[in-house]
Amino acid sequence: MTPSLVSHAALRAAVHSIAAFLVLSTLSACGPRAAESPSSGNGSSEPSCPAFAVLSADSFKRYVDEFNAMEEEDVVNAIPNSGTWRWMARNVPRFECPDKEFERTYYYRWWAMRKHIRRRGRHYVFTEFLTKPWPISSAFGHVVMEGRWLHDPRYLDQCIDFYYRVDPDRLHKFSQWSTDAVYRRYLVNGDREFVVGLLPVLKSDYERWEEEKYSPDLGLFLQRDVRDAMEESISGSRDVAQARPTINSYMYGNARAIAHIAELVGSEGTAETYRHKAARLKTRVQERLWNEEDRFFEVLRPDGSHARVREAIGFIPWYFSLPDPGYEDAWKQLADPEGFRAPFGLTTAERRHPEFRSHGVGECEWDGAVWPYATAQTLTALANVLNAYDQDHATRRDYFDALVAYARCQRQEGKPYIGEYLGEKTGEWIKADEVRGRHYLHSTFADLVVTGVVGLRPREDETVEVHPLLPDDAWDSFCLDNVLYHGRILTILWDRTGSAYGRGKGLAVYVDGREIVRSETLRPVSGSME
Repeated sequence: MTPSLVSHAALRAAVHSIAAFLVLSTLSACGPRAAESPSSGNGSSEPSCPAFAVLSADSFKRYVDEFNAMEEEDVVNAIPNSGTWRWMARNVPRFECPDKEFERTYYYRWWAMRKHIRRRGRHYVFTEFLTKPWPISSAFGHVVMEGRWLHDPRYLDQCIDFYYRVDPDRLHKFSQWSTDAVYRRYLVNGDREFVVGLLPVLKSDYERWEEEKYSPDLGLFLQRDVRDAMEESISGSRDVAQARPTINSYMYGNARAIAHIAELVGSEGTAETYRHKAARLKTRVQERLWNEEDRFFEVLRPDGSHARVREAIGFIPWYFSLPDPGYEDAWKQLADPEGFRAPFGLTTAERRHPEFRSHGVGECEWDGAVWPYATAQTLTALANVLNAYDQDHATRRDYFDALVAYARCQRQEGKPYIGEYLGEKTGEWIKADEVRGRHYLHSTFADLVVTGVVGLRPREDETVEVHPLLPDDAWDSFCLDNVLYHGRILTILWDRTGSAYGRGKGLAVYVDGREIVRSETLRPVSGSME
């Protein structure tokens, strides 16, 4: 890296740090940023912060009141129900749309995620089950992707530190894309110092995965389905490690992330090493895991044959934009009723397969039931396809319909609920009577709204890129407000007629109250924050 580029990078880092300090100072001036003790109240009025806003905290307070009242608070972690509204008012992007059930789900997911924040010694961590005090790493990538939109950085900063520095063994219980997620979080908050400081432990973590799971003969990583957190699958085995699209895509994403972080500090040797690791994995995934006959990425058996079943894990390579153009035929299966589309969501295996839903019920089966974990992965991958690949197999309508179905299924007896997995025909949650699985933190939803339907595509530079995946004939309006991005506050709104928000017709993006780009139609737009 040349001296001028080093200087520019240092300047950008300083700007990010100052902006983040100013935002957090403003939040502090509004009162406590997080109601973290059981004695804290939720307040009687909206926290007043001197900033541009289209939506107020009062616009969603009724949801929080409803959620707080719907059941006994038998588990209290760092932020009690009584402090939730104030915590959400200061920490989460505000969202409004004409579909109030969808909107309700959006706020429910933040309410539920907050219940999982707890202390382990000096660190905040996120649990998976409310009734289990220790964090479980299987969905850590999802936690980081969802939590990257929180204004207060302490929760993820400390949880990331806990996994990588305090208890790294815990990360290796399940396959991980957490390093990729950590880098993607940097694309949102611009905290260069934090992510660069992690580089040595991110490298050590990757090297350990290579020691534990990499097969030099295949040039691929091997894993058992249960250690992918996807046990009892049609293709998998609890006992035999196989080359799976999951771990190999994850490690590709992790290698690319390390290369990008190394570039931030001008460590070209490290960057080149990890670019090479990623390129080698990309080649092997396309050569060995792609089944030309089924036109799908599949598990490779130890005998060198493909599993001959299309599973949702075959979409995961696109989560990391791994495939070259030419593999998009796989997405024909997404909206096919004999493929993955079911009345209550996207299944984890193709419905036409003779072993679909054949492994019993109640033992965490991934043989076809609808898992929010997989739905979140698939929709993140689909957003990448719709943004960056020239294809006509999947559409914005497919994305939107799947996300709406996902929102609708997050109910039990009329009340907001998220569990482990559900029946694709009935929408009934499996094992829903178990206390441990309610408000389960094992997937994303808000991130899909922000980066998918609304279409904010995080990037490293000071350009705001928005590519809404909302179909042209769907909602007449939406607003995403109070988004902390690169130390600035973003507002993105769509108003077909101009009557919803009184700020003119079309799609508009504001930075700290200043309009930077506008379009009369729902199309990709970009504008500079500088």
